[in-house]
Amino acid sequence: MGEKLYQQVAALLEQQIEQGTYVAGDRLPGLRQLRQHFGVSMATMVTACEVLEQRGILEARPRSGFYVCGQSDSAPLPEEPCDELEGPSLVTGQERVLELVQSHNDPSILSLGAAAPPAECLPVAALDRSFARVRRTRRDDVSAYDFPPGNLELRTQIAQRMGYAGCTVGPDDIVLTQGCQDALTLSLRAVGSPGDVVAIESPTFYGILQAIESLGMRALEITTDPVEGMSPQALARALDTWPIRACVMMPSFGNPLGHLASDERKQTLVNLLAEHEVPLIEDDVYGELCFKGPRPWAAKAWDTRGNVLYCSSFSKTLGAGLRVGWVAPGRYRERVTYLKYATSQATAPMDTLAVADYLERGGYERYLGRARRYYQRQVRRVTDAVLRHFPRGTQVTRPQGGFVIWVVLPEGYDSLALQRQALEAGMSIAPGPYFSPSGRYRRCLRLSCALPQSVDVETALSRLYKSPQ
Repeated sequence: MGEKLYQQVAALLEQQIEQGTYVAGDRLPGLRQLRQHFGVSMATMVTACEVLEQRGILEARPRSGFYVCGQSDSAPLPEEPCDELEGPSLVTGQERVLELVQSHNDPSILSLGAAAPPAECLPVAALDRSFARVRRTRRDDVSAYDFPPGNLELRTQIAQRMGYAGCTVGPDDIVLTQGCQDALTLSLRAVGSPGDVVAIESPTFYGILQAIESLGMRALEITTDPVEGMSPQALARALDTWPIRACVMMPSFGNPLGHLASDERKQTLVNLLAEHEVPLIEDDVYGELCFKGPRPWAAKAWDTRGNVLYCSSFSKTLGAGLRVGWVAPGRYRERVTYLKYATSQATAPMDTLAVADYLERGGYERYLGRARRYYQRQVRRVTDAVLRHFPRGTQVTRPQGGFVIWVVLPEGYDSLALQRQALEAGMSIAPGPYFSPSGRYRRCLRLSCALPQSVDVETALSRLYKSPQ
């Protein structure tokens, strides 16, 4: 079902607000002027503004007109406060996630569960040209092994981009990997062994749990604020109580909460772990996708001892199918380099050369600007639809980057039951227990907002929920 005309006008006006044409507190032009600008009837224009008013984007003031509201930064607390002193546990049940990600490949399923960028938001044409140039001019390189640490041209480009995140690294400090998941797994192998305790955010990305499970390690859930991220106080208590071997966190637009730790908190966490000689494995795969202002600094920016193993990839920006990632492993560089070779020998030279070519041509920053605006619109679009169509009392996080939201349902609702209902209705969601080694967060779910513009989110979410379980 396509959007009606007033919805299209509302979306265009919302886009202008997000791009800064109108900012919080601004009075919009009069309805007659707006009607002429958009080329629609007065009734259509009024309805469009009323829709934005219902979403909390505009405020109608008597005899004055419509004004832009300030965006709410409020976010719910997780369903079950995590007591970090309950102890570490083996990670189990993560095989259920395979069904979730497999549904992403089914064209009949609307994927609200797997977090992957849609094709329409990617620089497909520019990447195609880079692949064609590489095939034409670098045939010998494409057919050769690209042994660790990987292609120097791409490592140079990555080192330059990490400078925007406050990290002082050179090409020799970087090891290329097959995506961020590969980087996380290699990092865990480099610093720990089966049976070791790994501190994690709670809730945390299920890929981190799968890496811990596959290595026979144990996970220790640490209290995590939905706005600021992992609690330094809770981590300090855990470090004094348990033999923690490593800590894994996503301080910039973490998945699934979308939290963004302040610079002060990042520095505190880095210093705290360094004092206890516990390595920090940082997942910064969403760091480039901030909605406003400059890109946030990574936690590694405050690493003075080589204690942070920084992991990222281009999967959330240039495409999930491009398995091009990297790790800047600090003092563990030699160990990670060897493990990469022992595990898979080499990276795919075609992909790494093409990405290096694309980055060298200077269009990546312009593309990121478009992508950030796109995901900001989509996050607001899905969030508004959830609040309109989900049960009264539902709460939703308000991330300032990335493209996932965390939904907390009222008492009496079960996200695992909702997952079954969703599949019957032709869509997928990610239930809260997938993000906890101990099965917490039964009333919670993660939704991906990285959807094509053509998807009718309103209709999809309006038919998703039927009744309490």
